[in-house]
Amino acid sequence: MIVIISGTNRPGSNTRKVTTHVRAHYQSLGVETHLLDLAELPPEIISPAAYASKPEAFKKFSDAILAADGLVIVTPEYNGGAPGILKYFIDMLPFPESFEHRPVCFVGLAAGIWGALRPVEQLQAIFGYRNAYLFPERVFLPGIGKLLDEAGQFTSPDLEKRLGQQAEGFVGFVESLRRKKLR
Repeated sequence: MIVIISGTNRPGSNTRKVTTHVRAHYQSLGVETHLLDLAELPPEIISPAAYASKPEAFKKFSDAILAADGLVIVTPEYNGGAPGILKYFIDMLPFPESFEHRPVCFVGLAAGIWGALRPVEQLQAIFGYRNAYLFPERVFLPGIGKLLDEAGQFTSPDLEKRLGQQAEGFVGFVESLRRKKLR
């Protein structure tokens, strides 16, 4: 199963719209997917007490990560970095098993011209530190406001093609790592 994380809790976000497209590509390949939308995080996870004892409502999030064959992180760029809620989410997950030897893939989107290059690189450093297997083919979506129409559809078929190619490559990456692990 591939878990796709919509990396912000911002209502009506472009990230959530892009996540829908990403998920459709994996589903078209016949891959089981699970979407984790950080907008659905339980409010009590923000309590300082959550560091010591995770709220029961957070269990569905941590269980999904632990059951994942691979993770796709869809992140916007906020103020030159990844959203704070995404980093906090990572911090709340079980250590080290959440990311240890787990394949991870990245899609970045931003209003600016770099398409979330900075937050993706920051996240690659974090996931690398946690011993995840980083899929090297990232997709960046610069000027996201012009790339999506009012209905949340891409304005260029090239973008769907890029996401589709990434999905195919990542599925192969996950499968090759799984076969290697089974040996």
